[in-house]
Amino acid sequence: MSNQRQVIEDIVQVSQGLAQGILSISSQAEYQGDFVQIKDALETALTDLRRVIEDIVQVSQGLAEGDQNITPQADYRGDFVQIKNALETAAVKLAATTKQNASQDWLKTGQNQLNDQMSGEPNLVELTYNLVSFLTLYLEAQIGLCYLVEDSANHHNRRLKLTASYAQARRKNLADEFEFSEGLVGRAAREQKSLLITIDAGLEEETVPRHLIVIPFIYENTVKGVVLIASSEVLTEIQRDFIHQVMPSIGIAVNSVESRTKMQELLQQTQIQAQELQSQQEELQQSNEELQSQSEELQSQSEELQSQAEELRQTNEALEARTQALERQQDDIREKNLALEKTQQVMEAKAQELELASKYKSEFLANMSHELRTPLNSLLILAQLLADNKKGNLTDKQVEYARTIHSAGSDLLTLINDILDLSKVEAGKMEVNLDDVPLAELVAILEHKFRHVAEEKGLTFNLMVAENLPPFVKTDAQKLHQIINNLLSNAFKFTTEGEVKVTVQRPKSPQWPLSQRSPISQTGSEGDFIAISVTETGIGIPKEKQQLIFEAFQQVDGTTSRRYGGTGLGLSISRQLAKLLGGDIQLHSEEGKGSTFTLYLPETLETRNSGVNGFTSFGVQEFSLSGGKDSEASVASQTDEGLTPITAGERIETPSFQKTGFLERSEDIADIADDRESLKPEDKSILIVEDDRKFSNILMEIAREKNFKCIIAEDGRTGLHLAEQYKPNAIILDIGLPQLDGWTVMERLKDNPDTRHIPVHFMSASDQSMDAKKMGAIGYLLKPASMEQLGTAFHSIEQFLAQTVKNVLVVADNEPRQQNILDLVKGENIQITLAITKAVALEHLQMRSFDCVILDMDIEQKSGCQLLEQMQNQEGLCQIPLIVYADHELTTSEETLLQQCADSLPVKSVRSPERLLDEATLFLHQIAANLPKEKRNMLRMVHDKAAILRKKRVLIVDDDVRNVFALATVLEDKDMEVVCAQNGYEALALLPTRTLPLF
Repeated sequence: MSNQRQVIEDIVQVSQGLAQGILSISSQAEYQGDFVQIKDALETALTDLRRVIEDIVQVSQGLAEGDQNITPQADYRGDFVQIKNALETAAVKLAATTKQNASQDWLKTGQNQLNDQMSGEPNLVELTYNLVSFLTLYLEAQIGLCYLVEDSANHHNRRLKLTASYAQARRKNLADEFEFSEGLVGRAAREQKSLLITIDAGLEEETVPRHLIVIPFIYENTVKGVVLIASSEVLTEIQRDFIHQVMPSIGIAVNSVESRTKMQELLQQTQIQAQELQSQQEELQQSNEELQSQSEELQSQSEELQSQAEELRQTNEALEARTQALERQQDDIREKNLALEKTQQVMEAKAQELELASKYKSEFLANMSHELRTPLNSLLILAQLLADNKKGNLTDKQVEYARTIHSAGSDLLTLINDILDLSKVEAGKMEVNLDDVPLAELVAILEHKFRHVAEEKGLTFNLMVAENLPPFVKTDAQKLHQIINNLLSNAFKFTTEGEVKVTVQRPKSPQWPLSQRSPISQTGSEGDFIAISVTETGIGIPKEKQQLIFEAFQQVDGTTSRRYGGTGLGLSISRQLAKLLGGDIQLHSEEGKGSTFTLYLPETLETRNSGVNGFTSFGVQEFSLSGGKDSEASVASQTDEGLTPITAGERIETPSFQKTGFLERSEDIADIADDRESLKPEDKSILIVEDDRKFSNILMEIAREKNFKCIIAEDGRTGLHLAEQYKPNAIILDIGLPQLDGWTVMERLKDNPDTRHIPVHFMSASDQSMDAKKMGAIGYLLKPASMEQLGTAFHSIEQFLAQTVKNVLVVADNEPRQQNILDLVKGENIQITLAITKAVALEHLQMRSFDCVILDMDIEQKSGCQLLEQMQNQEGLCQIPLIVYADHELTTSEETLLQQCADSLPVKSVRSPERLLDEATLFLHQIAANLPKEKRNMLRMVHDKAAILRKKRVLIVDDDVRNVFALATVLEDKDMEVVCAQNGYEALALLPTRTLPLF
């Protein structure tokens, strides 16, 4: 019984513990019999209940800590199943609520951060960049673009232009601008709805953005722009909701910036108009005051006029008497005027005769100096060869004779150059190349050049430079050196003892005895000039001879027994050059005490023309711009209206004193001993077209030393025939040739498909190198030439022949244009380098050499002109042949720039693919027969003169019916349409109705 009582008490104790919520209570009594089942039931119930309670606590704590994935793990039974269901339901609802709250927080946070990016007062570029950068990063995308709508003036042509981008690489499939009817961007703007695009191109990389969303942002039913986001992952629904929610805010922000910008522009216009209105009001008030004062003055003047009218009446009576006397005097004056007119006509005739004589003299000097260079060229080269005595078969005395001949020839060349300079100066055709000349460098050069001369003659040589001088003088450096060198040479020449001193300072109220007006009085204050004085303690110059020495071929002592030699040209040329540089030369001298020559020079030489080389107009005579064609013979005649201008690219012909005249070769014409008879197909041959037999023999000897077989031609027509017959590897060509000149020979060589690939090297006495290179020449050598120069010329020919691969630089950023150019130029042994920007093109040009450059004028939004200017200004780039390709009419500024660059760059302008192919094959010396048939046909059309004229219309204006009939017959045979007019009025009436080419 006691055991049963203990069991019952234990059951009661356990039950009370359970009722009190104590789950840790356990049975303490010893159960026996059937009570054991009760004990097992109690312990099982306690264990299950304890597990359920612990599981509930664990799930509740997990939910409280935000663990949305936690679930009940215990085995719930009976009514506890409801608790489990309730816990699971609570977990699901809590997860959904948390997710929704997180989404809302992400949306609100993004909107707030976007609003921060749009705050402040940014411009459109800054605003769009901030927007597209934020959206791309916030949506975890890879690329972001923003296009803004641009309205045309008539609001009919609306375009979308790219204004900002994020992480955008080189655009291959995306354009910078879209019409509203073009592309996905235009479609989204037109339809005012977003587009979701997935690009499935077989790309397996996860980082490649293949998912696009294109969404417009709108303000008051008006599309303001389009945003394009590219992502490698599909945008989630919340991300799409976010971008749709922020689009109205972006539209408002963009519209606000646009409105603010327009308001600022309007405000500025209003302020300007207000200022203009205020100034107009002040002017109007001032005008009113002036009118009032004028009114008062008129009233007073009216009173004075009344009194003067009476005086005039009295005066008129006296004048009537005087008028009769004057009429008699006028009759006398009329008779005198008739006599003066006759005298003036005689003077004009004398002036014309003098002008014609001056013209003939200038032409004679130019032709003489040109003709003398040809025999002098052979004399100098042969004398140098003898002086070198490479074979050692000459005695020392003979070598000394050869050196004396070479020295005398050099002196003769100097005299020829002086005569040519004099003819240029007298004709007003001397050009000035402006540059910054450092005064310190000028003094250092003089010190280095004349110090040893002073030491040899035992003279003191001092150079003094003032401290208040500028570091640079803007003038022509070569002509400045020529003037000072002449003054110093004369100083040392006429000084046997004492000193020679050079002083550079600012002028101190100089006198100007040598010219009618001082350059200071013409161009500015004295502070704008510097004075360079050369003082010597020599023989001095008598006062009566001080003006005479500045005339050509004049000296102080002009007799045959004179002590000092010379031509008397130096001071005359120096004075003219000084005037050309905007200054003058002043002389102060006393006989027996020495002389001081002072060169007055402006610090900055102002130019009249803004040409490439800065040609100036200072001096007594005007001069015109010369393009370098036959510059040594381009002496223009002066007319009553002034000088005849010579434009760049014009070739001046000198019909007087031809080669068959007084300088005709006296030796008998012998057979030419060249290598044409022994020439084999495998030999390396060169054709020398030169009418100077001595010089051609020298060239042939040098060529044979270089393993060339030589063919000689002494006139242009024979040279053309031999070039077509033998197809030499290279040609050396002179310009002044009998029958056909060098220019005509070059034109016909390059017009013939069988000879246009042959490299031509010019050697001439006239400097026209730029024109030769434009025609496709590989080099130009100016006669007289030294052996070193001739060796360099042959070395360049050898290098050109050894170069089998031609390098071409193509500068274009438009892919279709690039492809068109590449298709035309590409070929065997042609290596093409492509540049899409000006900077990249310049980098290529500085790093390697090219045989030709092809420039698309429309590169980087029609900024090809900038590359031309940079190539023109950088040393080493101005010798590369340049082809400018434009498929449209060039603007006036572009045409002007090309004309300016033509003086310093071998540039050609083309507008058609056929002309581009023609010029490219010319500069690359491609063999026409090796080109594809299509390209050969294109070249044939370019050079077919009849095809060029076919179907063209031409207007003939002539009042002679016979001339009209003859011309029309010839032109109609060429399949041309002929329109005739008998006078200028009919011609002008026809021009507006027809499109006529100029012939």
